Amino acid sequence: MSIYRVKVGLLVRLVFIGITVITINCSLPGCASAPRFTGSRFAQPSVSKGKNVQPPANANKSYEGIASYYADDFHGKKTANGEEFDMHQFTAAHRSFPFGTKVRVTNLDNGKSVIVRVNDRGPFKLERIMDLSYGAAEVLDMIKTGTAHVRLEVVDWGPSDPE
Repeated sequence: MSIYRVKVGLLVRLVFIGITVITINCSLPGCASAPRFTGSRFAQPSVSKGKNVQPPANANKSYEGIASYYADDFHGKKTANGEEFDMHQFTAAHRSFPFGTKVRVTNLDNGKSVIVRVNDRGPFKLERIMDLSYGAAEVLDMIKTGTAHVRLEVVDWGPSDPE
């Protein structure tokens, strides 16, 4: 019985050492067996955790896509820039626009628009381009549907240095 335990113990150690060696070797640059998931459609967007980022190179471009809104569950909680979220204010979450950026959001289905200030990061669903506060969503008449096809136009870029 004791010989069996020694053999099993050695086998476990050898397997552990083998896995460690493979892991170390595959972490080196150029390792063909290391999986690369860059560019995957399932990858999460790059979101700077509470930090401002530089405006994109195509800063004057307008963007179109699907916007959603957030409200009750987040009311009174901290946003990414440290403010307390007020669902009745005209604010928004964007993945990369600097905090303080003012954006005209136009609902392309009904032509209604509102200017919001970016104070949070998101949305975390890849098919969406902005999360709006309840107050902004109300002006755009998208409360019943929950989402809307929108155009984003930057009115004023926020400061690009972290606040």
